[in-house]
Order: sequence, then C-alpha cells, then structure tokens
Amino acid sequence: MTDEHTNPILRGVQRQLDGCATFFFDAFTSLNVNGISGDYVEFGSWGGNTLNAAYRQLIGSGGGRHMWAFDSFQGLPPAADERDRHPGWQPGSPFGQGGVEKFHEGCDAHGIPRDAYTAVEGYYDDVLPGLGSDQGPTDIALAYIDCNMYSSTVTVLEFLAPRLKHGMIVAFDDWFCWSPTGVSGEKEALREFQEAHPQWNFDRYKDVHRSGVSFVVEGRHA
Repeated sequence: MTDEHTNPILRGVQRQLDGCATFFFDAFTSLNVNGISGDYVEFGSWGGNTLNAAYRQLIGSGGGRHMWAFDSFQGLPPAADERDRHPGWQPGSPFGQGGVEKFHEGCDAHGIPRDAYTAVEGYYDDVLPGLGSDQGPTDIALAYIDCNMYSSTVTVLEFLAPRLKHGMIVAFDDWFCWSPTGVSGEKEALREFQEAHPQWNFDRYKDVHRSGVSFVVEGRHA
C-alpha cells in the first residue's frame, strides 16, 4: 500500500482535502445561485493544495472569480502569547518554507494558470495593514482563513472588516484545533471580532472538514 494509505498524517491530510473539495463546490454553487459577486481570498496558502481544491471546484461551478493567496511563504511567525500556542503549530519548521517561487512551482504542478491567482507574500501584520479598503481584493465572495494562530487571525479579520458584505462566506480551517489550555485561536479571534462589530452576524454554514467550519455573513439590517 502507498504511504497515503498507511501514514496517518497523510491520510488525515487527504481526508481534509476531500472535505475541502466538497465544501468548495457547494460554496461556489451557493454563491452563484444567490448572486454573490466577488473573488476567492485565501489566508494561508503554502503548498497550494487548498488553492488547488478551490480552483478545481471554482472551475467546475462556472469559474469567473479571481483567486488571492496571502502567505508569508516562510512558515509560521513566533507565538505572540499563549493564545497562539498549540501542540501542532511549529514556528520555524520546514513546513511553510521556500518562498513564493516554490508556491508558484506548486501551482504550476497542479495546473493552475498564473493569471488565475495573485500571490501576496509576507507576514500578515507586515502586509495587510498597508492595504487600504480601496486596494485589492475589494470584492470578496469567499474568504478562507487558514492561519492557525490567534494573532494572525485577528489581523486577517481586521483586514476583512471594511470588505465584509452580506451574503459572503468566511471559512476557518483550524476552528476546532483547540489545545489543553483553551479554545482555538481562530474561534477566539472571531468571538472578539463579533463583539466589536455587532452589525455583522456570522451564521453557521457548512463544515469544511474535521477541524474547519464556515459561516455566511449577514448584515444585521438585512
């Protein structure tokens, strides 16, 4: 048998990608049916596997949306405090390393055309605050947050705040990655964001895979 059938880590990764494929097809189909315009924006893209899953289902559901990939392409940053710590997060590990060119090579291997996506390289707290609300991406239909850490998720949500709109979907890849001492950083970050932005309701939508969930954004006035 191949490693992907015998190695529990590889099996887990494949199961997650299978879940992503189903989620992306349903999400893009729902966005199309409900007339929600906008791009696919991904936060945490190293390896290009999730972007590939999104691309395949985007094309399969009609296409017409640009994709954005935000990542340091240098691995996770150091933990800012206890809320960033998790047994599975290893800042400085080989995973996530290689730079944006390695990411492009991975996308090439998947058959993703370079004009189908824009890759934005850099740690979120260095890159995102400098992008004004009039800078791309300005119209988002689906945001996929896979940045593991609480502090990174806070920065991503602050970036999304002026770009939120009724009917878009926001997914969290690590929602159920809790630790022995607390809830997941992504869950805690959204809880605080909702308290600070009561004009937006996040209505539970579909599960992405074993640890990922998604929400439909609803304006309180809608």
